[in-house]
Amino acid sequence: MQITKIGNVYQLAFMPRFFPVNCYFVEEEDELTLIDTALPYSYKNILDAAKKINKQITRILLTHAHNDHVGSLDALKERLPHVPVYISRRDSLLLKGEVGLEPDEPNTPIRGGVPKKISTIPDILLEDGVQVGSLLTITVPGHTPGSLAFFDTRNNALIAGDALQTRGGIAVSGQLNPWFPFPAMATWNKEIALNSAKKLLALHPSILATGHGKMIRNPYNLMNKAIQRGQKNT
Repeated sequence: MQITKIGNVYQLAFMPRFFPVNCYFVEEEDELTLIDTALPYSYKNILDAAKKINKQITRILLTHAHNDHVGSLDALKERLPHVPVYISRRDSLLLKGEVGLEPDEPNTPIRGGVPKKISTIPDILLEDGVQVGSLLTITVPGHTPGSLAFFDTRNNALIAGDALQTRGGIAVSGQLNPWFPFPAMATWNKEIALNSAKKLLALHPSILATGHGKMIRNPYNLMNKAIQRGQKNT
């Protein structure tokens, strides 16, 4: 695992050179918010990293319910039973392994590694605009129907999940990047994902932190170019 810190955001990157899978700590004054839980074995490193920072994990936020983002959820909940788990209502269904579409959703299949054996029941179902600690919840459907991003109101850091990727160059979810094609292959609806990326661009983030790839400072221009490429390909 590789740890990178920018401001109050810690990126915990697993397999960073081969197949980077990231989760994040957002540091509050006296506590840590964990965003995503990475791979099934990642819980040990996540807990060790919290000990080194010397702050308690007080909440677990999930950007979406793909296996590489919820892999350690059960193991962490077992060891942190009083720590609440947050996810969108829509992706709480995916967390249970339910891949059916809702009546108002486009008829495109849900893709990617939807978990089949997660036993953790989320404590809180998030909606757009809900504040959790310093983080503002942003709904960003596209990669999955219920994907979320989290925007730090203190410094404009954006933890975007798989709404965008930075591995192999920045790209909007659903736009095939030949250097790292996997997020695109796992995207539910690329047209909706493009609209969500525009929503995130309007926030003018100071930091872009994604599920796959390195964090980027002052990402506005790169995000804008990625959106323009996406518009040509959608």
